[in-house]
Amino acid sequence: MKIKFLLVGLFCAVIGFAQSINDYKAVIVPLKYDFMKSENQYRMATMTKSNLNKAGFQAFYANEEIPAEFSDRCQLLYVDVKKDNAFLVTKLFIEFKDCYGKVVYTSEVGKSKEKDYEAAYRESLNMAFISVTALHYKYSGKTVSPTGTRVGTGAMNPAAVAVMTPTTTASVVTPTATVATPVADVSDPNLLYAQPTENGYQLIDKTPKVIMKLLKTSRPDSFIAIKDGVQGTLNAKDNQWFFEYYQNDKLVSEKVSVKF
Repeated sequence: MKIKFLLVGLFCAVIGFAQSINDYKAVIVPLKYDFMKSENQYRMATMTKSNLNKAGFQAFYANEEIPAEFSDRCQLLYVDVKKDNAFLVTKLFIEFKDCYGKVVYTSEVGKSKEKDYEAAYRESLNMAFISVTALHYKYSGKTVSPTGTRVGTGAMNPAAVAVMTPTTTASVVTPTATVATPVADVSDPNLLYAQPTENGYQLIDKTPKVIMKLLKTSRPDSFIAIKDGVQGTLNAKDNQWFFEYYQNDKLVSEKVSVKF
């Protein structure tokens, strides 16, 4: 009897996951994954896009100009292929993330014992996509909230994450926790989007490409910032964000438009 209820619960969970995938219009495919040495090595990007199309998704390469109807990046999913290290076996699995870097769906692991890298990656990727195809994706026509919370889910509003700290309860109620976050200009073509990380955020552009990495400090209006190997700080001043660093012993301050 317990097994019967467990199977029913598992079935409902799978259906719920499939429905969340269906709330996104299309998928963005990067040209290079972390385990690859060059763009589209072993035709991995090409095979990913091809498999997505076969599974019913509309897919675009990260460097591809996409139609205006897909211009809202939070209505899109971002695919990533991960390699699971194993001895004498190639293992790959697929992650679908939203515009805030939150994993929406993770595929089953595809495996191959082929010794040739291209053959092994192709077989592993195709096997991983079996579970993706089984979702029977079909766009629901629903919209995803601009705050990053999917309709009907309990996901946390990323805007609220910006004023939260992973420290003690006492630190949350200090005056610094109530500092207002500068309002982002969503019409700014250079607008960067904050994706939460373990220790702070990474700021990405629309492609999406990581432009800057942020590390939290004791102040919600100030971060340690790293951009192109240059370390400085990102500070909120006059309802704007500024990346400040020293260059040739002179303080440089660059305005940065960020949406948390």
